[in-house]
Amino acid sequence: MVEAARPGERTLTLPETTDDGIYFIGRLRTPWHDRSECPRNANGSDAVCTVEIDARFADGLTGVEAASHLILLYWMHAARRDLAVQVPRHHGRPRGTFSVRSPARPNPIALSVVRLVGRDGLNLKVVGLDCLDGTALLDIKPYLPSIESRPEAIVAPGV
Repeated sequence: MVEAARPGERTLTLPETTDDGIYFIGRLRTPWHDRSECPRNANGSDAVCTVEIDARFADGLTGVEAASHLILLYWMHAARRDLAVQVPRHHGRPRGTFSVRSPARPNPIALSVVRLVGRDGLNLKVVGLDCLDGTALLDIKPYLPSIESRPEAIVAPGV
């Protein structure tokens, strides 16, 4: 069931078909089963969660323990996909979808930098997720501070 748009929000018409296919490489196991239980963002939890990798992609984990932190890209399947303008609860004023980190977007791809706390075969134990249990995993990349960190970056107040 799709939530009703909040006052000030505008929807868009999505294309009838998608452009390409993707492979889910695993699932994320978290303690949250309802969107209302999820942390507002990945920094809002210290829960140890499990990244379950599909056996077909096992070789892709070779060397993953060399990184203390990983970037996880995942598919927020329960999110709306038709909002062009949103009114985030914590802002109270309209914002364009591409100017907020909300999972409600045409392609509900989320990104979290997680701390790797352990590995057991095809399972990674991580801290720093904010998604529902069973969320599909799209990709894993090592977090490289020399590339990802931008200390000079700013965001205007209220964002």
